[in-house]
Amino acid sequence: MNPTIELLKSHRSIRKFTDQPVSRELLETLIEAGQAAATSSHVQAYTVIHVKNPTNRETIAELAGGQSYVATGGAFLLFCADMKRPTEAAERTGARVVRGMTEQLLVASVDTALMAQNVAIAAESEGLGICYIGGVRNNPQQISDLLGLPDHVFPVFGMCLGYPAHDPDVKPRLPVAAILKEDTYSDDRELVEAFDETMNAYYQARKGGNKESTWSQNLSPLFDTKLRPHMREFLVKRGFEMK
Repeated sequence: MNPTIELLKSHRSIRKFTDQPVSRELLETLIEAGQAAATSSHVQAYTVIHVKNPTNRETIAELAGGQSYVATGGAFLLFCADMKRPTEAAERTGARVVRGMTEQLLVASVDTALMAQNVAIAAESEGLGICYIGGVRNNPQQISDLLGLPDHVFPVFGMCLGYPAHDPDVKPRLPVAAILKEDTYSDDRELVEAFDETMNAYYQARKGGNKESTWSQNLSPLFDTKLRPHMREFLVKRGFEMK
């Protein structure tokens, strides 16, 4: 493997950080790397909020489900899908802009995710650790109000960055055969059952906490209830009417 592939395959979520701050210079370099990601039609439908205010970081940590490392990591970034900037830019040219389309929601969400993953890879190449914080969608309205997000902008996820203070194991992934299919979709139940055994062994042997569980069992709370049902109403209020 070349060094890039080795770096990608060594990813772990880091939730404990040293006190060493992330410099503004490095942060701007990481954002530039993020901007180099693919973007649909060059729309660049994202905005990143660097949350520096300690009180706001503590508030977001609680709103995101009590994730303390949001407040204590070297830096915290909020990645926002942003259709305000591109639609207003088009409007200034005389375009009769149609807002609230489902495709706009998808474009902005995908653009944001691609950009953030570039930031994550760039950060890890510089010796930083990262952890995505999807919990910001637990209370998206409160976080939007706290940080002054306008209509047509919404928080997709946060990211903690900093210098690692622990060394967790790399979590196994599904086998390639379950993900990469030839020509048509094929059933992969047997591969999933084998992967459940792999994950059970990982959970029992990993550093920093052991448990008896499988991949399939961990999925149950995500699908046996309506997860974040408030998101649809929130997105409509933000101007993403999903027409």
